[in-house]
Formats: sequence, structure tokens, C-alpha cells
Amino acid sequence: MFFQSSYNPAAAGNDDMMNIAGLHRLHTTGLSDMPMTTYFTVSSPFHIANTKHGAGVRFLNDIYGLFSNQSFHVEYAYRHKIGNGYLSAGIDLGFANISFKADKVNLDSIANLEQDGFHHKATDDPAIPIASGKDGVTGMSFDMAVGLFYKAPQWWASASYSHVNRPNVEWSDRAFMTLNGTMYLAGGYNWKMPGKEWVLKPSAMLMTDFASWDLNLTMLAEVKQRYRFGAGYRVLGSINLLFSADIISGLQLGYTYELPANRLIKGSFGAHELYLAYQLDILKPKRTNRYKSIRYL
Repeated sequence: MFFQSSYNPAAAGNDDMMNIAGLHRLHTTGLSDMPMTTYFTVSSPFHIANTKHGAGVRFLNDIYGLFSNQSFHVEYAYRHKIGNGYLSAGIDLGFANISFKADKVNLDSIANLEQDGFHHKATDDPAIPIASGKDGVTGMSFDMAVGLFYKAPQWWASASYSHVNRPNVEWSDRAFMTLNGTMYLAGGYNWKMPGKEWVLKPSAMLMTDFASWDLNLTMLAEVKQRYRFGAGYRVLGSINLLFSADIISGLQLGYTYELPANRLIKGSFGAHELYLAYQLDILKPKRTNRYKSIRYL
């Protein structure tokens, strides 16, 4: 909910503020070689004549098992007023660089194979891509995403589709990885409580690649527009607790703890996620210290 442009380019600049934000997540702590995700984004609104637009850049470093993904994307969104809110249409263009650590493959743990008293190595399996003279392989491919985003004073709705072009990352003549497209459908509502100091913000997100799906449900409470805390549930198997606060005007610090609600709980202490975000109002009219005497008006 705090990084909407990470899954929908149409969300860039949707709150009329420049956003600079970073996130770091440790998945399944307690397990060896746990996945890690680092995300950084900068987005900003801008005007051309009487039209509203948004633009941004984002960087992702995702490490999971023997794979790692470093991607860089540029986003653009056009905003048009409809009713009490704005409908945005966005496009995302970038590159995905995916690496595979072939030297870390342990065939013994997979099949416990032995031949002539010697264990098989990764190089013994022709299906495992190994570049000549290197322990791992890397490939890059063009990536693209599109989305629609509508934001009104009390609610918002989002629809986007990543990997529209189904990027094909080639490691060798026989080894490649295809990134299948994923659809994201999300929405939320701002329910102001009596007294105007508390706002409840329920939200939901459905993710699917049309082969599998996942649903996230979150209830967030905001106090005095400065403190936020809440809880969430992921259908595939986790519950989470989150908290964030404005340290100073415009600077927000947040933390989320996610606990597995499936068999992973036997070996994992859960996931930890920390983010830092700064907002700057660049569209606010600048003050001037120039004054004129009424005698010359």
C-alpha cells in the first residue's frame, strides 16, 4: 500500500507529492540461504499546461535460492480528472537481469547419485546452465508493464499487468527463463472515524498469473495522520503486523513482521521488512519576498 507504483506504473505521482522510498525485506529468517529483497523508487508528479502527469524510476534487487533478479524500470502516467478523483493510465519500461548460481547446485541433495565412488557435480548434468569459465550465468531482457489507477478522496482502485511481453532471459542455447505475466487487482477505502483523528484503511490485493493466485487482506488504522498500525492476512499462508510513523514532517519509517501460517513455521522465524520514505511537495507555489508599495499600484 505504500509502494503502489512497484506493481502499477499508473500510480506514479498519484498523490501530488514527490516520493523517495526504499525497502529491505528478509524472507523466512532462520532458514539457510533465505531470500532477500531490496527495492528503491523515486516518483514525482508534474504538469504540462493544464494536464497532470506522473513519472518515476524504480530498482529491484531480489535474491531467492540460486536465482537473483536485478531490474531497473522507468514509469510514466497520464492523469485525467473523472468525478471526484483522477484516473491514471501508466506504462513501465525497463530491463530484467536474472542470474543463476550453477556452482551452488548440489545434485547429491536432489538425487543422492553416486557413480564409481564419485558424487555427481553440477557440470555432470547438461540441463544445468554453466557458462564457459564461469560458475554462474546471467541474462538480460527487455521488460514492460501497464496499469490503470483511480484515486478518489475516500477510496482507490488499481489494475495492472506485469511482464506484458513475457521476457525471455537466455543463458545458453539450451537454457533460458521466461517471466510470465502477473495481474494485480487492488483497492482500498478510507473510513474516517468520529473526531477525525482516526482513519481506518482496509485494503485488498489479488495476484494471479492465471495458473495460481494469492489474496492479501489488510486493515490499517491511522492516527492524527502520523501513526499507522494494523494487521494483514495472506491466503497462501501468513499473517503480518505492521507499524509506521512520521518521524518528522514528510519522513516516514515503517516495519512489518510476517509470520508463516503453514509448515514453514517449523523452521522459519518469519519475515522482517523495513522501509523508509520521504515526501516532498514540489508543486506547492513558492513564496516570494518581493513586495510593492500601494502608492505605485
